[in-house]
Amino acid sequence: MASHRRPKQPGRTRVTVLTATAAAAVALSAQAAHADSPSKADAKAKVDKLYEEAEQATEKYNGAKEKQEKLEKQVSDLQDKVARGQEDVNKLRDSLGSVATAQYRSGAVDPSLQLLLSSDPDTFLEKASTIDQLTAKQADTLKQMSEKQRTLKQQRQEATGKLKDLDDTRKALSDHKEEVQGKLADAKEVLNSLSAQDRAEILGEGKGGGGKGGAGGGDRASRGEGRPDINIPAGSGRGGAALAAAQSVIGSPYVWGATGPDSFDCSGLTSWAYAQAGVTLDRVSQDQANDGTRIYDQSQLKPGDLVLFYGDLHHIGLYAGNGMTLHAPKPGANVRYESMGNMPFQFGVRIG
Repeated sequence: MASHRRPKQPGRTRVTVLTATAAAAVALSAQAAHADSPSKADAKAKVDKLYEEAEQATEKYNGAKEKQEKLEKQVSDLQDKVARGQEDVNKLRDSLGSVATAQYRSGAVDPSLQLLLSSDPDTFLEKASTIDQLTAKQADTLKQMSEKQRTLKQQRQEATGKLKDLDDTRKALSDHKEEVQGKLADAKEVLNSLSAQDRAEILGEGKGGGGKGGAGGGDRASRGEGRPDINIPAGSGRGGAALAAAQSVIGSPYVWGATGPDSFDCSGLTSWAYAQAGVTLDRVSQDQANDGTRIYDQSQLKPGDLVLFYGDLHHIGLYAGNGMTLHAPKPGANVRYESMGNMPFQFGVRIG
């Protein structure tokens, strides 16, 4: 007959051990997860560093792009000059050729013209003094040919050098672009590991600098967003006009390499703002540092002055008064006011 004994219940000690083991496993999992996820402070430090490096690379990219555009124009101008110069040489040679043709029809070509039509006018000039038949007009034509050919040679050499510089600049442009994109991708990876609230705090949103746009796009925030609860004085002159222009695009997203009117990087904003005031600035922050009179005493700054930050001058904004700057701060943030004390101020620049 089969036995119907009740299964033996685990002892109290065994239950306690299992419970403790499970709790320890949960705790270890939580600790591992916490270890894998950086703290907000660590994440902020890393993101700030990556964004600063990205902005440094952005200004190098901007400089290379500006140099490329200048070189392209210089090469184009030189090539046009070479083409026009070659046309002039051909016309001069044709004029000498017509004389030779006339002489050939009459029975013989003057020895001087044989030399005239040679591919080396300089050689002819050396020998021309021994040829009595050379007319003053022919000599003048040959001299013009010789001078134009020398100029053509120099222009061709210059164009060749410019083309080499252009190739090197295009490579540098590509390298800087790749560096910027790599830094931004690394920063995005760190931000994606955080909560939405932590991301917003790291990017400075909701602290007088928010806005609706993100890095690379988004709707422009209303002009009320990004304004601190302080009195922003009105500027005057060109600086005041530039500041007013920048105030009109508060909330526009930071996009590296952008010069407006819908998105900006730091030097793109300042150059665009001053362009609205009728002033042309250099494209890069380090060059804009030399576009006016430097002001090292922060108390002497006026609204609209350029203000530069960091030892290598890779960040720039517009002085807004009361110790504030209006600038395009970094990827993920929008054009906004910010305390100048948040960055290492170097000096200001007064334009005009």
